[in-house]
Amino acid sequence: MGDKIKRIGVLTSGGDAPGMNAAVRAVVRTAVGQGIECIGIRRGWSGLITNDFVRLDGSSVSRIINRGGTMLYTARSEEFMDPVGREKAISTCKLLGLDGIVAIGGDGTFKGALALSRQVAEKGQRLSVVGIPATIDNDIGCSHYTIGFDSACNTAIECIDKLRDTMQSHERCSVVEVMGRHAGYLALYVGLAVGATSVLIPERSVDFENDVVENIRRARLAGTTHYMVVVAEGAGSVYDIASQIKNSLGIDPRVTVLGHIQRGGAPSARDRETASRMGYVAVQSLASQKGNRIIASVDGRIVDLDMEEALAMTKQFQMERYNILEALTNNGISRI
Repeated sequence: MGDKIKRIGVLTSGGDAPGMNAAVRAVVRTAVGQGIECIGIRRGWSGLITNDFVRLDGSSVSRIINRGGTMLYTARSEEFMDPVGREKAISTCKLLGLDGIVAIGGDGTFKGALALSRQVAEKGQRLSVVGIPATIDNDIGCSHYTIGFDSACNTAIECIDKLRDTMQSHERCSVVEVMGRHAGYLALYVGLAVGATSVLIPERSVDFENDVVENIRRARLAGTTHYMVVVAEGAGSVYDIASQIKNSLGIDPRVTVLGHIQRGGAPSARDRETASRMGYVAVQSLASQKGNRIIASVDGRIVDLDMEEALAMTKQFQMERYNILEALTNNGISRI
């Protein structure tokens, strides 16, 4: 066991997610409660390169638990992915006297954390890095849940419910794109929650005739005159899909791209609570000097895993929700 942890840094990186502020708050207050000084690194990994930081204490993170976005700002840093850039970051850590870093973000953030931990180890230096998963895509292999997913789902559901009102009034088909370039968790969860006619996700190849055309046709035969197609952005162009629907069925769909509105807004109760627990465990992990770790949600428990092992894990996409969606839309009672 080495010397006691005296000072740590905390940063948010990559795409922002509701609940990041709650995680920052938990990290800072847990650290301060244990006599550990906390430094906020602004603008993610790039802030370590440009020496962009602020001292944080209990009062500086007051009244942020309910705020969306991130008080530390966020960015993506190509320079940090290069060893020369990381060397600059390591120099900043030395200058600030950091014993550890808590990095809050998604897959790109964790790749940066792993690269930094390896480079520090190669130099025989002391700096522990702990990752907290925060991404609305919920696509981190080692964690069953990531901060921001629930809030993003609720935002998308609220928007689609409002679209449904006007869609019903005009007897139209609505094609809605939600985020998820490489993962369909958000689209499938939202699609099931809003009673979508069809959901298209990257994990499942699209049979347009069966997955879209026939679903709409069955709904029409059952008496429905309005239809909702939810598309993950990685599953194909919503404009192409809308055009195919028009050509195949002779109806005129309306396209809505929800975009970055899904990242905004106050975090849900689940995201605030999960972020608080993860932030607490992250500091506990640093204080106990376990080394480089990833904080994860596993069967409802918050655990810390070895970083190398955790980031080698893959997440098996569960098709159960898709099977349920098909059962609820393909049984001849296809009204939303």
